[in-house]
This record gives sequence, C-alpha cells and structure tokens, in this order.
Amino acid sequence: MTATVDTQAAEAQALARRAELEKRFAGLSLATQLYIDGRRVDALSGATLERISPRDGRLIAHVSAGDAEDVDRAVASARRAFESGCWSGRSPRQRRQVLQRLARLVEEHAEELALLESVDMGKPYTDALAVDLRVTVQALDFYAEAVDKSYDEVAPTDRDTLATITREPLGVVGAVVPWNFPLMMAVWKIAPALAVGNAVVLKPAEQSPLTALRFAELATEAGVPDGILNVVPGFGPTAGAALGRHPDVDAITFTGSGEVGRLFMRYSAESNIKQVSLELGGKSPQVVLPDAPDLNGVAKAIAGGIFFNQGEVCSAGSRLLVHRAVKDELLELVVEASRRTVVGDPLDPRTSVGALVEAKHLERVLGYVRGAVDDGARLLVGGNRVLEETGGYYLEPTIFDQVDPGMRIAQQEVFGPVLSVLTFEDTDQAVRIANGTDYGLAAAVWTKDLSAAHRMARAIRAGTVWVNCFDESDITVPFGGYAQSGFGRDKSLHALEKYTQLKTTWIKL
Repeated sequence: MTATVDTQAAEAQALARRAELEKRFAGLSLATQLYIDGRRVDALSGATLERISPRDGRLIAHVSAGDAEDVDRAVASARRAFESGCWSGRSPRQRRQVLQRLARLVEEHAEELALLESVDMGKPYTDALAVDLRVTVQALDFYAEAVDKSYDEVAPTDRDTLATITREPLGVVGAVVPWNFPLMMAVWKIAPALAVGNAVVLKPAEQSPLTALRFAELATEAGVPDGILNVVPGFGPTAGAALGRHPDVDAITFTGSGEVGRLFMRYSAESNIKQVSLELGGKSPQVVLPDAPDLNGVAKAIAGGIFFNQGEVCSAGSRLLVHRAVKDELLELVVEASRRTVVGDPLDPRTSVGALVEAKHLERVLGYVRGAVDDGARLLVGGNRVLEETGGYYLEPTIFDQVDPGMRIAQQEVFGPVLSVLTFEDTDQAVRIANGTDYGLAAAVWTKDLSAAHRMARAIRAGTVWVNCFDESDITVPFGGYAQSGFGRDKSLHALEKYTQLKTTWIKL
C-alpha cells in the first residue's frame, strides 16, 4: 500500500510540475523577430516560419523568416560595428567583463532558456537545464577568462631584426548552427568569436530559433555593442545560402549535415574564398573488449550514449561493437536499460527521452528502421512511433542486432534513438569496423587493459576517443572530427584559432 501511495504521489508531483512549466511557457513574451543592430526587426519580406512544438504538434509562434536581403542588413550592421572598433578596439579585459556579465545573465535566465529549448525542439526540460544551460555558461566564462590571458609571439630572428607574430580578429563571422543543441552550440561559436573581437551573424536552425533570439537580447543587456551580434532565423536555401555566399563575410562556422557542409564549401569558392570550419556529424562506435569492466555500468553508458537527447547527437554512440565472448550478457543488460528509459512529454520530470524535432525527421528515422528490417537486421527492441495521441513526434528506444558493417543502418547517421549491434572476434577486426564509415567524430573503448586502450585509441580515427566512459567532456578540450565529420574544432583554446588570423610584423633595427 505504501509503495502505491508513494507512486501516486510522485505521479501527481510530476503532473503538477509539468502543468507549472506549461503555464510559465504560456506566459513568456517570445522573441520572434530578427535581431539586427541591437533591436528586433521584421523580415523585409514580411515572411514568417511556423514553429510547431514537437511535444504536441501545436503552433507556438510565427518567427520572422529572413532571406538574402535580411542577411545583407545583418552583415552590413556587423561590418559597421566591427570597423568602428566599438568592440574589436576594446581591451581584452573590457571584452572579458562584458562576456562575464552575459554569462551571469544567462545563469539568471537559465530556467526560461531551458523552457524555450525544451518546447521548441523537444528535449527534456531537465536535460536542457542541467546540460545545455550549464555548458553554455561554462563556455561564456571560459572564453571570457581566456581573452586576456592569450599572448602573442616574438620570433627568434637575428639580433638586428624584431619579428612579432600577432593574432587579429577576422572581421565578420557567419555562424550556422543545428537544432539539437541550439543555444549551447551557438555559444560554442559565438563566445570565442566575440572574445577575440569579431562581429557575428548567427543563423539558427529554422526548427529551433527561440533561444538564439532571446540570447541576443541578453547580449545587448550585458553590453555587447549594437551590430556585434545579429541573429537571422530563416531557411537554409535562403538565409543560410546568402550568408555562405556573402562577399563581406570573412568566415563561416557550421555544424550540421555533410550535405549542407559541402554547400558551404561551394559557397566559399563561389564568393570570396571565406574561411570555412565544419562539424558534420558521426557514426560513433562503442567498442567493448572481452575484459571490459563492470558490464552493468557499460550497458548503462551505452543506453545513455544513444538515447540521450533522443539520439539527436552528432557524437551519439550509435554503433555497439562488442566481442563475441561478452555479447549475450551485455546485450541483455542494454535491452534491459532501454526498457527502463522513459519516453514522454519533455516537460515531465520523469521523461528521459523526449520528442524528435519535427514530423519530417521522425519519418526519416522510421525510414531507417524499416530499411534495417528489410536489410536483414534483427529488431530486438522498439522501432515504433509512440504517444501519437499527444500529437507529438515520439519514437521508442530501438535496438538492432545482427547488423552487418555494410548495412545502411551501420553506415549512415540516423540521428535518432536507434542502436546497431555488431560483433567482432579480435581487436584488429574491431578497429576495421570502427574505422569503416565515412565519419570520424568520436568513439569509445571499454577494457581493463591499459595497453589495449592506448593501442585502440591510437588506431581509431576519431576526434575524441573515450576510454571506459562515454560522452564525458569539458570546455577545456577540443571537439571536432576526422574524415567526413569535418575540420576545425569547437571548445578549448584551439577554437580561438579559427576566429583569428596571424600577422607577422618584421622590423629592421
């Protein structure tokens, strides 16, 4: 009886919390216009895009949809502000102070921003607050502190020469970010770009523009000068292409699909040869050797690595490569962990897997599920749309066994809560399978053998290799990939490199 009462109390508490968040969202005054030169403005065409919440399929806002003319306005504003020196001419300490104020404002508005993120793109509110907003604040603080602690160089030349090597801001940076971590990934790009003195034009994904628009307002409140940060929501073929082709944009930084990444390289070639940095997704393997420690812990990490954020994570551990000797035991534990995963309303505190971002993406992921069945993979768990009565876009955690390395489900980025299980006999075969896709963003190795861990980490071609953990990170370490996962790095001091250019000054004494 006590357990039943406790369960009923917990359910009532969860429902009350969800109702509270729904009420708070309904009371928000949403920023839905473009943000150019320090103020909200409509798109010149008057066009808007509909924001449909994936949690229930309901319209939550009409957001101004920028196009080439609006991008021209934003770039012109950014160029004027940059050339004026109102930001680039400030001392590093002064820029640090503004970015620190911005970090504090984001902290103060963290619950509001997490709520916007959750309703806009479907991730659990608890994750948005505990992960996305926490990391966003860390990034702002890190680059604020870094800006006045970076030194230039004096070259070791002859005594009659003084040669200095200095870093200068590029000018106007175009940033195009995806919908899966809308604010966090935007700030991974905005914070270092602003720290070194650039102006930024941000194009958020059309599926998740709300936090970017609110963040821009907070930046102005913190003291970022008008024109230094502009936000132009819109569609990729219009606003995104215009930013990529713009002759007065000095660099583009993009996170998203390989298909669109190729377009940005083409746009650069067709315009002003602007600098391009790309992070283009992955097909990350989790390699479990026969001596892996604590299979219960491994199973929990594998489930978290693919089901967190609905599997809409570029570094998601979507391939489980497991040695035949421990496969049956581990797979049973992973299946059990998947069944404990709660799919539900993103505003419900009990939810661990929210809604996929939009109906089109749900259908795309279901297409991969159907294709895997047709290709002969064995569906162990899931594979179905659930909670359809809510109007939202939910998919239950899905696991396929007997996956061949050449299958589409094992080669292409699904970007959903879908795990492919592959079996290997020895470490050489494991490395071949791990490296056997076009991607190289991340990987994990599970083993008690330190030598084996080092050998595997060196052999796997990926930007990050975790050992006996998955998806652990910090703002102090770089993030990016090999091969068709792109080039350039977000996070860490290395990110500053792609927003600056080197100047040599040679002085004859």
